[in-house]
Amino acid sequence: MILKGKKVLIMGVRNKWSIAWGAAQSAYKQGAEVICTCTEDSIEKVNALLEEMPGAKAYVCGDVSIDEEIDKCLDEIKKQHGKIDGILHAIAHANTEDLRNDFIYTSRNGYAHAQDVSCYSLVAITRKAIEKEMLNEGASIVAYTYYGSEKVIEGYNVMGVAKAALEASIKYLSKDIGKNGYRINGISAGPIKTLSAKGIKDFGSILDVVEERSPLHRNVTIEQVGDATAFLFSNMSSAITGEIIHVDNGFSVVGV
Repeated sequence: MILKGKKVLIMGVRNKWSIAWGAAQSAYKQGAEVICTCTEDSIEKVNALLEEMPGAKAYVCGDVSIDEEIDKCLDEIKKQHGKIDGILHAIAHANTEDLRNDFIYTSRNGYAHAQDVSCYSLVAITRKAIEKEMLNEGASIVAYTYYGSEKVIEGYNVMGVAKAALEASIKYLSKDIGKNGYRINGISAGPIKTLSAKGIKDFGSILDVVEERSPLHRNVTIEQVGDATAFLFSNMSSAITGEIIHVDNGFSVVGV
């Protein structure tokens, strides 16, 4: 078990279809103590899921665009669990109209909202975790992104722009937190049928294309992304930082 004795914080679990839930399951199977965060309206569902993980706990993390909400969440987790060894950032949001309309019609407020929640929250959480001295030596941070940051994906729109900013932030953060001996990486997961994915127009057709054209001719699962996350949390990846690793059955390497 590659995470035995480690404590990992999985931020952004919503339900059993969440990619973050796949990460929680994999971390637990690999021996980690699992701590989850979710929104207020998801806490009952997440607590029910955690019944299959004795010792795992869930906490409400409010609006991550408000520093005080992040402080409240992290302070409670440190109080209850002490220092941790890993953080998964699986938090993103964009207004529905900014996904359904052409990108050119993205509102100023909608653009700022997507960037704040989906990207800047990673910067804020990373900084605050370090300032609160809640990271153990060699701690690893992981954030989820998607291929829509690199290429135009119909319907991904402002979220693609936010994910591009997220990926750049990961690289800049790697330099800053490397001074403390911490690592940070991103996982660019292939498309997965989650609650959030329902907001993307014609999402089903994207799954069909990936299955048809990816080298492995299949779609990725939350378990596979979770396993990759566990690896990045582990000491086996101790020389990897600032990277965006594609877990997409090879789809991102295929041309026309």
